[in-house]
Amino acid sequence: MKQSKLSKVTGLSTFFTILALVLAACAPAAPTAAPTAVIPVAVATSTPMPQPSATMAPAAAATVMVKNDPKLGDYLVDAKGMTLYLFTKDTPGVTNCSGGCLKAWPALVAAGDLVAGPGVAGKLDVITRADDGSKQVTYNGYPLYYWAKDKAPGDTTGQGVGDVWFVVPPTATTTLPTAAPTTAAAATVMVKNDPKLGDYLVDAKGMTLYMFTKDTPGVSNCSGGCLTAWPPLVATGDLVAGPGVTGKLGFITRADGTKQVTYNDMPLYYWASDVKPGDVTGQGVGGVWFVVPPTKPASSAGSSY
Repeated sequence: MKQSKLSKVTGLSTFFTILALVLAACAPAAPTAAPTAVIPVAVATSTPMPQPSATMAPAAAATVMVKNDPKLGDYLVDAKGMTLYLFTKDTPGVTNCSGGCLKAWPALVAAGDLVAGPGVAGKLDVITRADDGSKQVTYNGYPLYYWAKDKAPGDTTGQGVGDVWFVVPPTATTTLPTAAPTTAAAATVMVKNDPKLGDYLVDAKGMTLYMFTKDTPGVSNCSGGCLTAWPPLVATGDLVAGPGVTGKLGFITRADGTKQVTYNDMPLYYWASDVKPGDVTGQGVGGVWFVVPPTKPASSAGSSY
């Protein structure tokens, strides 16, 4: 009996042990932590981002090309075909045109490379102007200029002005031109009328003549750049007074030997910015330049307008 009870107890113990193991095996596994996503973080840097700058814009090149004229032959022009000139009073590397001269004869300037077109055999370079620091282009050392009265490509109205301004041949070396000898020409002074200004003096082509109130009878006080902006009326022949010119025509001899025409002893001038007959854009410039009435002494012209 005792053995039978012991066997039953042992059997029950074994049963419960096996049951416990089965239940443990069937139980759900304990949850594990999900993997954590790694979020990328930008690493700070001490190198600043580049900022746009005005100096990053490309500098403008100055292009010099060759154009042909049936009478003048080959000569230099800019990229747009506008004629370039030299000034015989300049020297290699030196400009002697400033102030009023520079307004009538603007410099060809460059902010970038110099580009020589086909046929340009000479040397392009620049000088730094003393008046404004700009880089003026030179050809074989001579500064290059425009002429304010040239309005379109192919215009060469500056050729021979004052016997000191000339187009520039595209040769490997530059020889300064000299004025060709001319036959004696009469200086004709005539009268023109303007609705506002009244009667005033003009030349034979109708271009307005002016007087300078800083002059004195028989004496010109306009020279250098002034004379380039205000070219004198010169004569190599007779003086001819047209109808209505009641004052006295004469002349003075300038320092360069030219004969400047005078009216009632006051020297007569043109204004470089007048382009065509009837233009009077020089009237009142600086409070010292005036058209010249034909019926009274020129010295009183400044107070008449």
